[in-house]
Amino acid sequence: MTASAVPQDLDQTGPNGDHHIARVDAVHHGELAGAAQLAEIGWALHANGFHGGIAQPINLLQIMSAEGLDRRAEALLRLKFLVDVTLELFAPADTTPAAGSERLAPGAVLLRAFAAPQAVALLQDLQEVTARSPLRCMTTRGGHRMSVAMSNCGTTGWVSDSTGYRYDAIDPLTAACWPAMPARFRELAAAAAEAAGFRGFLPDACLISRYEPGARLSLHQDKDESDLDSPIVSISLGLPAVFLFGGHHRAERPRRLPLAHGDVVVWGGPSRLRFHGVSPLGDGEHPLLGRCRVNLSLRKAR
Repeated sequence: MTASAVPQDLDQTGPNGDHHIARVDAVHHGELAGAAQLAEIGWALHANGFHGGIAQPINLLQIMSAEGLDRRAEALLRLKFLVDVTLELFAPADTTPAAGSERLAPGAVLLRAFAAPQAVALLQDLQEVTARSPLRCMTTRGGHRMSVAMSNCGTTGWVSDSTGYRYDAIDPLTAACWPAMPARFRELAAAAAEAAGFRGFLPDACLISRYEPGARLSLHQDKDESDLDSPIVSISLGLPAVFLFGGHHRAERPRRLPLAHGDVVVWGGPSRLRFHGVSPLGDGEHPLLGRCRVNLSLRKAR
Protein backbone atom coordinates (compact mmCIF):
# COMPACT_ATOMS: atom_id res chain seq x y z
CA MET A 1 0.00 0.00 0.00
CA THR A 2 1.58 3.29 -1.03
CA ALA A 3 1.82 6.14 1.44
CA SER A 4 -0.41 9.08 0.60
CA ALA A 5 -1.92 11.86 2.64
CA VAL A 6 -5.55 12.84 2.67
CA PRO A 7 -6.27 16.53 1.99
CA GLN A 8 -5.57 18.75 4.97
CA ASP A 9 -8.13 21.42 4.11
CA LEU A 10 -11.75 20.85 3.18
CA ASP A 11 -12.98 24.09 1.60
CA GLN A 12 -16.59 25.06 1.93
CA THR A 13 -18.54 28.08 0.76
CA GLY A 14 -21.28 29.19 3.11
CA PRO A 15 -24.81 30.26 2.11
CA ASN A 16 -23.72 33.90 1.93
CA GLY A 17 -20.64 33.16 -0.14
CA ASP A 18 -18.38 33.25 2.91
CA HIS A 19 -15.26 31.12 2.67
CA HIS A 20 -14.78 28.58 5.41
CA ILE A 21 -12.13 25.98 6.03
CA ALA A 22 -12.36 22.87 8.16
CA ARG A 23 -8.84 21.69 8.91
CA VAL A 24 -8.16 18.00 9.38
CA ASP A 25 -4.73 16.67 10.27
CA ALA A 26 -3.10 14.64 7.52
CA VAL A 27 -3.54 10.91 7.82
CA HIS A 28 -0.95 8.71 6.13
CA HIS A 29 -1.74 5.22 4.96
CA GLY A 30 0.14 2.63 7.00
CA GLU A 31 1.23 5.18 9.65
CA LEU A 32 -1.92 5.57 11.77
CA ALA A 33 -4.68 3.28 12.90
CA GLY A 34 -6.69 3.68 9.71
CA ALA A 35 -10.42 3.55 10.18
CA ALA A 36 -10.15 4.07 13.94
CA GLN A 37 -8.31 7.35 13.31
CA LEU A 38 -11.12 8.48 11.04
CA ALA A 39 -13.66 7.70 13.73
CA GLU A 40 -11.68 9.85 16.16
CA ILE A 41 -11.69 12.72 13.65
CA GLY A 42 -15.46 12.41 13.38
CA TRP A 43 -15.86 12.58 17.15
CA ALA A 44 -13.47 15.54 17.39
CA LEU A 45 -15.36 17.48 14.75
CA HIS A 46 -18.64 16.85 16.52
CA ALA A 47 -17.20 17.88 19.89
CA ASN A 48 -16.17 21.19 18.39
CA GLY A 49 -19.56 21.88 16.91
CA PHE A 50 -19.09 20.43 13.42
CA HIS A 51 -22.25 18.37 13.46
CA GLY A 52 -24.24 20.03 10.70
CA GLY A 53 -27.50 19.47 12.54
CA ILE A 54 -26.86 15.75 12.96
CA ALA A 55 -27.99 14.47 16.34
CA GLN A 56 -25.17 11.95 16.75
CA PRO A 57 -21.41 12.38 16.28
CA ILE A 58 -20.24 11.73 12.74
CA ASN A 59 -18.65 8.28 12.61
CA LEU A 60 -16.54 8.04 9.49
CA LEU A 61 -16.55 4.27 9.80
CA GLN A 62 -20.14 4.37 8.62
CA ILE A 63 -19.38 6.20 5.38
CA MET A 64 -16.36 4.09 4.38
CA SER A 65 -16.62 1.20 1.98
CA ALA A 66 -15.35 -2.27 2.81
CA GLU A 67 -12.16 -1.49 0.94
CA GLY A 68 -10.99 0.26 4.11
CA LEU A 69 -7.86 2.35 4.17
CA ASP A 70 -7.70 3.04 0.43
CA ARG A 71 -10.98 4.94 0.71
CA ARG A 72 -10.05 7.31 3.52
CA ALA A 73 -9.48 10.27 1.24
CA GLU A 74 -12.87 9.74 -0.37
CA ALA A 75 -14.49 9.47 3.05
CA LEU A 76 -13.00 12.75 4.21
CA LEU A 77 -14.05 14.49 1.02
CA ARG A 78 -17.58 13.22 1.50
CA LEU A 79 -17.50 14.61 5.04
CA LYS A 80 -17.64 18.15 3.64
CA PHE A 81 -21.16 17.47 2.47
CA LEU A 82 -22.23 16.32 5.93
CA VAL A 83 -20.78 19.28 7.80
CA ASP A 84 -22.41 22.69 7.34
CA VAL A 85 -20.82 24.52 10.23
CA THR A 86 -17.04 25.02 10.05
CA LEU A 87 -14.30 27.21 11.42
CA GLU A 88 -14.20 30.69 9.94
CA LEU A 89 -10.63 31.88 9.99
CA PHE A 90 -9.73 35.26 11.45
CA ALA A 91 -13.28 36.04 12.60
CA PRO A 92 -13.30 38.39 15.63
CA ALA A 93 -16.51 36.78 16.83
CA ASP A 94 -18.56 33.70 16.03
CA THR A 95 -20.30 33.86 12.67
CA THR A 96 -23.88 35.08 12.99
CA PRO A 97 -26.15 32.19 12.02
CA ALA A 98 -29.48 32.48 10.24
CA ALA A 99 -32.66 32.99 12.23
CA GLY A 100 -33.33 30.04 14.50
CA SER A 101 -31.78 28.53 17.60
CA GLU A 102 -28.16 27.82 18.41
CA ARG A 103 -27.09 25.62 21.29
CA LEU A 104 -24.24 27.32 23.14
CA ALA A 105 -23.70 24.78 25.90
CA PRO A 106 -25.79 22.33 27.92
CA GLY A 107 -28.71 24.43 29.17
CA ALA A 108 -27.78 27.49 27.08
CA VAL A 109 -29.48 28.50 23.83
CA LEU A 110 -29.34 31.54 21.54
CA LEU A 111 -32.71 32.28 19.88
CA ARG A 112 -32.12 34.47 16.85
CA ALA A 113 -34.71 37.24 16.26
CA PHE A 114 -37.08 35.60 18.75
CA ALA A 115 -38.24 38.95 20.17
CA ALA A 116 -38.11 40.94 16.92
CA PRO A 117 -41.85 40.70 16.10
CA GLN A 118 -42.73 42.26 19.48
CA ALA A 119 -39.91 44.81 19.64
CA VAL A 120 -42.03 47.94 19.11
CA ALA A 121 -44.57 46.86 21.74
CA LEU A 122 -41.78 45.92 24.16
CA LEU A 123 -40.26 49.39 23.83
CA GLN A 124 -43.63 51.02 24.43
CA ASP A 125 -44.02 49.02 27.64
CA LEU A 126 -40.46 49.89 28.59
CA GLN A 127 -41.14 53.61 28.22
CA GLU A 128 -43.95 53.36 30.77
CA VAL A 129 -41.71 51.48 33.20
CA THR A 130 -38.80 53.93 33.00
CA ALA A 131 -41.15 56.89 33.36
CA ARG A 132 -41.82 55.62 36.89
CA SER A 133 -38.35 54.24 37.70
CA PRO A 134 -35.81 56.11 35.56
CA LEU A 135 -32.63 54.54 34.25
CA ARG A 136 -29.57 55.43 36.32
CA CYS A 137 -25.89 54.45 36.52
CA MET A 138 -25.44 52.59 39.79
CA THR A 139 -22.17 52.32 41.68
CA THR A 140 -20.36 49.17 42.68
CA ARG A 141 -19.57 48.40 46.29
CA GLY A 142 -16.04 49.58 45.50
CA GLY A 143 -17.39 53.02 44.59
CA HIS A 144 -17.01 52.76 40.80
CA ARG A 145 -19.75 54.20 38.61
CA MET A 146 -21.12 51.65 36.14
CA SER A 147 -21.11 52.60 32.46
CA VAL A 148 -24.48 50.88 31.91
CA ALA A 149 -27.65 52.69 33.04
CA MET A 150 -30.12 50.39 34.82
CA SER A 151 -33.61 50.11 36.24
CA ASN A 152 -35.99 47.27 37.16
CA CYS A 153 -39.57 46.13 37.03
CA GLY A 154 -41.33 43.33 38.86
CA THR A 155 -41.87 42.50 42.52
CA THR A 156 -38.19 43.02 43.26
CA GLY A 157 -35.23 44.64 41.56
CA TRP A 158 -31.46 44.26 41.47
CA VAL A 159 -29.52 47.16 43.00
CA SER A 160 -25.87 47.94 43.58
CA ASP A 161 -24.37 50.52 45.93
CA SER A 162 -21.63 50.89 48.52
CA THR A 163 -23.24 48.20 50.68
CA GLY A 164 -23.07 45.58 47.94
CA TYR A 165 -25.34 43.79 45.47
CA ARG A 166 -28.84 42.68 46.41
CA TYR A 167 -32.49 42.47 45.44
CA ASP A 168 -34.87 44.99 46.96
CA ALA A 169 -38.62 45.54 46.56
CA ILE A 170 -38.08 49.32 46.82
CA ASP A 171 -36.44 51.50 44.20
CA PRO A 172 -33.80 53.47 46.14
CA LEU A 173 -34.10 56.38 43.67
CA THR A 174 -37.87 56.90 44.02
CA ALA A 175 -38.41 55.27 47.45
CA ALA A 176 -41.41 53.48 45.87
CA CYS A 177 -42.02 49.94 44.73
CA TRP A 178 -40.61 49.04 41.35
CA PRO A 179 -43.16 49.21 38.51
CA ALA A 180 -45.10 46.03 37.82
CA MET A 181 -43.61 43.82 35.14
CA PRO A 182 -45.51 44.22 31.85
CA ALA A 183 -47.39 41.06 30.90
CA ARG A 184 -45.65 41.12 27.52
CA PHE A 185 -42.23 40.86 29.19
CA ARG A 186 -43.33 37.91 31.31
CA GLU A 187 -45.05 36.05 28.45
CA LEU A 188 -42.15 36.52 26.03
CA ALA A 189 -39.64 35.34 28.64
CA ALA A 190 -41.74 32.26 29.40
CA ALA A 191 -42.01 31.43 25.68
CA ALA A 192 -38.26 31.86 25.15
CA ALA A 193 -37.47 29.72 28.19
CA GLU A 194 -39.78 26.97 26.94
CA ALA A 195 -38.17 27.12 23.48
CA ALA A 196 -34.83 26.56 25.24
CA GLY A 197 -36.15 23.59 27.23
CA PHE A 198 -37.23 25.32 30.47
CA ARG A 199 -40.98 24.92 30.79
CA GLY A 200 -42.98 26.83 33.40
CA PHE A 201 -40.59 29.77 33.83
CA LEU A 202 -42.26 32.55 35.86
CA PRO A 203 -39.92 35.54 36.26
CA ASP A 204 -40.49 37.96 39.12
CA ALA A 205 -37.77 40.49 38.22
CA CYS A 206 -36.52 42.18 35.07
CA LEU A 207 -33.25 44.08 35.12
CA ILE A 208 -33.29 46.77 32.41
CA SER A 209 -29.93 47.92 31.05
CA ARG A 210 -29.21 50.71 28.56
CA TYR A 211 -25.86 50.68 26.76
CA GLU A 212 -24.52 53.73 24.97
CA PRO A 213 -21.41 53.59 22.74
CA GLY A 214 -18.44 52.51 24.85
CA ALA A 215 -20.53 51.03 27.68
CA ARG A 216 -19.59 47.51 28.71
CA LEU A 217 -20.35 44.84 31.28
CA SER A 218 -17.44 42.90 32.72
CA LEU A 219 -17.56 39.14 33.17
CA HIS A 220 -19.73 38.16 36.12
CA GLN A 221 -22.11 35.50 37.41
CA ASP A 222 -25.78 36.05 38.19
CA LYS A 223 -25.82 34.51 41.66
CA ASP A 224 -27.66 37.02 43.84
CA GLU A 225 -30.96 35.24 43.16
CA SER A 226 -32.44 32.89 45.74
CA ASP A 227 -33.69 30.66 42.93
CA LEU A 228 -30.77 29.32 40.91
CA ASP A 229 -32.85 26.53 39.36
CA SER A 230 -34.68 28.88 36.99
CA PRO A 231 -32.93 30.21 33.87
CA ILE A 232 -31.91 33.71 32.88
CA VAL A 233 -33.69 35.09 29.79
CA SER A 234 -31.81 37.97 28.14
CA ILE A 235 -33.51 40.02 25.40
CA SER A 236 -31.41 42.30 23.18
CA LEU A 237 -32.91 45.38 21.50
CA GLY A 238 -31.33 48.18 19.49
CA LEU A 239 -27.71 48.37 18.39
CA PRO A 240 -25.81 45.11 17.86
CA ALA A 241 -23.49 43.95 20.62
CA VAL A 242 -20.94 41.25 21.32
CA PHE A 243 -22.05 38.99 24.15
CA LEU A 244 -19.29 37.26 26.09
CA PHE A 245 -20.31 33.77 27.18
CA GLY A 246 -17.71 32.16 29.40
CA GLY A 247 -17.28 29.11 31.57
CA HIS A 248 -17.64 28.44 35.26
CA HIS A 249 -14.34 30.14 36.06
CA ARG A 250 -13.53 33.75 35.30
CA ALA A 251 -10.19 32.81 33.75
CA GLU A 252 -11.83 30.70 31.02
CA ARG A 253 -11.79 32.47 27.68
CA PRO A 254 -15.38 33.40 26.72
CA ARG A 255 -17.03 32.91 23.36
CA ARG A 256 -17.77 36.13 21.49
CA LEU A 257 -21.33 36.02 20.21
CA PRO A 258 -22.72 38.83 18.04
CA LEU A 259 -26.23 39.77 19.11
CA ALA A 260 -28.67 41.64 16.90
CA HIS A 261 -31.95 43.42 17.57
CA GLY A 262 -34.49 40.86 18.81
CA ASP A 263 -32.04 38.11 19.74
CA VAL A 264 -32.69 36.25 23.00
CA VAL A 265 -30.17 34.24 25.04
CA VAL A 266 -31.39 31.72 27.62
CA TRP A 267 -29.11 29.92 30.05
CA GLY A 268 -29.92 27.72 33.01
CA GLY A 269 -29.39 24.23 34.41
CA PRO A 270 -25.67 23.32 34.19
CA SER A 271 -24.95 26.70 32.54
CA ARG A 272 -26.81 28.84 35.07
CA LEU A 273 -23.65 30.12 36.81
CA ARG A 274 -21.49 30.63 33.73
CA PHE A 275 -19.60 33.91 33.58
CA HIS A 276 -20.92 36.34 30.96
CA GLY A 277 -20.60 39.98 29.95
CA VAL A 278 -20.81 42.46 27.08
CA SER A 279 -17.93 43.98 25.10
CA PRO A 280 -17.80 47.79 24.77
CA LEU A 281 -20.72 48.81 22.57
CA GLY A 282 -19.80 50.09 19.14
CA ASP A 283 -21.30 53.30 17.79
CA GLY A 284 -24.17 53.28 15.33
CA GLU A 285 -27.74 54.38 14.72
CA HIS A 286 -30.68 52.05 15.24
CA PRO A 287 -34.03 53.00 13.66
CA LEU A 288 -35.94 52.42 16.90
CA LEU A 289 -33.44 53.23 19.64
CA GLY A 290 -30.89 55.53 18.03
CA ARG A 291 -27.38 55.32 19.49
CA CYS A 292 -28.05 52.75 22.19
CA ARG A 293 -28.86 49.17 23.03
CA VAL A 294 -31.36 47.98 25.63
CA ASN A 295 -31.21 44.62 27.36
CA LEU A 296 -34.06 43.05 29.32
CA SER A 297 -32.75 40.37 31.68
CA LEU A 298 -35.54 38.37 33.26
CA ARG A 299 -35.01 36.04 36.18
CA LYS A 300 -36.71 34.47 39.19
CA ALA A 301 -35.06 36.20 42.10
CA ARG A 302 -37.14 34.86 44.96
